[in-house]
Amino acid sequence: MIKLGEIQKLEIIRKTSIGVYLNEGEGNHEEDVLLPNKQVPPDTEIGEEVEVFIYRDSQDRKIATTQRPKLILGEIGFLQVTQVTKIGAFLDWNLEKDLFLPFREQTTRVKEGREYLVGVYIDKSDRLCATMDIHKLLSSESPYKEGDRVKGIIYSSNDELGLFVAVEAKYHGLIPKKELYGKYKIGDQIEGRITRVREDGKLDLSVREKSYRQMDKDAEIVLEKLIQNQGTLFLNDKSSPSKIKEELSMSKSAFKTAIGRLLKQGTIKFIENGIELTEKE
Repeated sequence: MIKLGEIQKLEIIRKTSIGVYLNEGEGNHEEDVLLPNKQVPPDTEIGEEVEVFIYRDSQDRKIATTQRPKLILGEIGFLQVTQVTKIGAFLDWNLEKDLFLPFREQTTRVKEGREYLVGVYIDKSDRLCATMDIHKLLSSESPYKEGDRVKGIIYSSNDELGLFVAVEAKYHGLIPKKELYGKYKIGDQIEGRITRVREDGKLDLSVREKSYRQMDKDAEIVLEKLIQNQGTLFLNDKSSPSKIKEELSMSKSAFKTAIGRLLKQGTIKFIENGIELTEKE
């Protein structure tokens, strides 16, 4: 079956003056798809296979191209708006016909020339379209387990829950609010560790290492901050969690563990209302 929105290998069934028609060899020839002359690789013959992407032309007919779109069906990524109309916007995805982003699929008003995070889906009319509602494209049936390391794109945020992540651009993920130390925004690509696979299959993530690994990183952060502040930092184990998070983007418990390591190493010492490098002159 010829698959709309996907890259696939199809056989050249016949040649015509406008191009070659492709199918799966034994397929229904009523479903033959045209590959226009300008897209046909040189010296190709009937019976040979060509790798193509299938989409629809301006008359809604399935058509093949050897060009690679920036996104295929089910993928997410950034595309630039080329035109905004009353019914929606059009996005550059590296094909002759731009990808349509319906007005109802926009989570914010888009502007020409700007890039937005979108996914590709098939609408009720069997056309390829873009959506900014990434959530509905993701699956809860991932192959991952607790402790696995993954990559993802942040696509939404919630003040109460945390940051929603498209894990490997395919699966539902969440960085819980308690794990958020640092500044992140929509579209940021992250690397993280799966801390929990929920009963519904969705994934909880942490962008922090396991505690014994993170401790060294946190100590380095504190040390760098001390150096930036000429060897003195007005934070200690009695400082408020909010002040520590504001200064260092880490939790109070992580900060206390980090300064404990530095104290044990003899790198820092306590002063009134803070800490100081022991080698400060």
